[in-house]
Amino acid sequence: MVTIADIEAARARAMGAVFVSPFPHSETISKLSGNKVFFKLENLQMTGSFKERGALNKILSLDDSERRRGVIAASAGNHAQGVAYHATRNGVAATIVMPIATPLIKVMSTKNYGATVVLHGVNYDEAYEEAQRIRAAEDRVFVHAFDDDLVIAGQGTVGLELLEQNPYLDAVIVPIGGGGLISGIATALKETNPKIKVIGVQTTALPSMRAALAAGAPVLVPAAKTIADGIAVRRAGERTLPMVQRYVDEIVHVDEEEIAAAILLLLEREKTVAEGAGAAALAALVQGKTGLRGKKVGVLVCGGNIDVTLLSRIIERGLVKDGRMVRMRVHVPDHPGSLHRLTGLIAHHRANILSIEHDRSFGKVALGDTAVDCTLETRGREHIAEIKAALAATGWTVDALEG
Repeated sequence: MVTIADIEAARARAMGAVFVSPFPHSETISKLSGNKVFFKLENLQMTGSFKERGALNKILSLDDSERRRGVIAASAGNHAQGVAYHATRNGVAATIVMPIATPLIKVMSTKNYGATVVLHGVNYDEAYEEAQRIRAAEDRVFVHAFDDDLVIAGQGTVGLELLEQNPYLDAVIVPIGGGGLISGIATALKETNPKIKVIGVQTTALPSMRAALAAGAPVLVPAAKTIADGIAVRRAGERTLPMVQRYVDEIVHVDEEEIAAAILLLLEREKTVAEGAGAAALAALVQGKTGLRGKKVGVLVCGGNIDVTLLSRIIERGLVKDGRMVRMRVHVPDHPGSLHRLTGLIAHHRANILSIEHDRSFGKVALGDTAVDCTLETRGREHIAEIKAALAATGWTVDALEG
């Protein structure tokens, strides 16, 4: 089992090669949650996540023979980039096996960091199997994403930084996938100050660590989709589970909508870009899953590698949820001037028209009328109600309201 001495050795080994990420206080989230909140911004690492800490510690621990053989890993994103970046910087050849459906930006980033990328399989499990086949065939050193003592110790350097940057923490909230990050952090925290509460966060879709705790051993949970792909691990680690059992106080779950809302909250209020896994800890805090109140709380933003198209969809869904974007269908008389009157009324109430479309033929549209579908940018729920009331006052029917 990894000890704090292992973690301190990892930090000494990697000194200067990994960014000491900031740990600023957030006034906005503190007020929102009723705690004094600090964000550990691991999304600011060179490769966009904490993963490079563990990868670097593993690579720096290789002997000369292992360095000549080169390393191999399986990953769909952050671990791939961390291994590629630090292997290349240290003159070690790296091959990364990634699922075929991995977003192009992640594939290109991994290649740009200097690794050879092999696309194989429809999911991580199949990519992992191929990586093991290549490892055996080419006698390479496998760098596991989480279930490796050297990787765990490297991730634990985050915990040492937390203690130095704010020694008065009451609790720390950490996302959990396979358990490498939380195992390392919890070891550093608890072996220094056992009073600090360590809370893990998993997705409702893939609660692999919680299932392992219930069973007393790692178990394979059913495959599921989640926007928190960085913690989408179906089976907890053999090495990480005993550490979680020993040091982690509680594990809570967050769902997809809660994670999406946290991504938007970080972007809008904190000007911080987080991927799904990176926002999971905040989601648990603001949704009241942790039960923390009036405490000094460290929240891990563990990564920021989010696909821009996904981020765009999350922003739009968040705007709809907040009442800042709405789509409505208005039935107006089908004669000259009706559309002008409709758009004028919307403009009068200071809403912005994002799109507009006529429909005379489909749906329940009366002869002599036309249905006008409008997508509007609004100020909130009260503004939407004001616009609806104004439209209804003209005698027009408003239906199919969304948002």
